Amino acid sequence: MKQFTYIIQDNVGIHARPAGLLAKAAKALDSVVTVEKADGKSAAATKLMAVMGLGVKCGDTVTVKVEGGDEAASLAEMESFFKQNL
Repeated sequence: MKQFTYIIQDNVGIHARPAGLLAKAAKALDSVVTVEKADGKSAAATKLMAVMGLGVKCGDTVTVKVEGGDEAASLAEMESFFKQNL
């Protein structure tokens, strides 16, 4: 398993549009991607409503975990996605 932490920069956090983009990007990978908040709540990145249910706001720190498949490539893809969209 590989992981990275990211501080959300989007002014409204992870809302419907970026959550949908995240789910789509995560589904395209051959790894399992999980988003976890500092309070311990987590959700599979492929589950739109679960990700939105985390209630991630601007300034929150999330940990993105990547497991299975080509972890290094999937991790790089997710890091790039977060930097561009969140």
